[in-house]
Amino acid sequence: MANVLQNLRYTEKHEYLKPEADGVFSVGITDYAQGELGDIVFVELPKAGTRVEAMQAFGTIEAVKAVSDLYSPISGEVVEVNDALDADPAKVNSDPYGEGWMIRVRADDPSQADALMDAAAYEKLIG
Repeated sequence: MANVLQNLRYTEKHEYLKPEADGVFSVGITDYAQGELGDIVFVELPKAGTRVEAMQAFGTIEAVKAVSDLYSPISGEVVEVNDALDADPAKVNSDPYGEGWMIRVRADDPSQADALMDAAAYEKLIG
């Protein structure tokens, strides 16, 4: 059973949104998504300063068996990128909600998070 954290918001494309400080949110893929993808071998992420739009692709994630787009749950500016994933993309597999985060976004409108699924709705989606 996939680990779904109660304090996060989720997209139908299996990204999570984790509130940090000052209107900044961490974005990554869910435990369910990393399990479906299998061994992650490469992550392509934008540079800090890049604008992202809600539900638009911001990068790609490559596993042994597939390449998938990554979608931003929220619109705003990328203020930090997890460069540690360049050297060790498998952190996404081992700790998707911790060391496997991908980008941090300063939201244009933090209330956009309210439109995303809560943990109960996401658990229902993944069955």
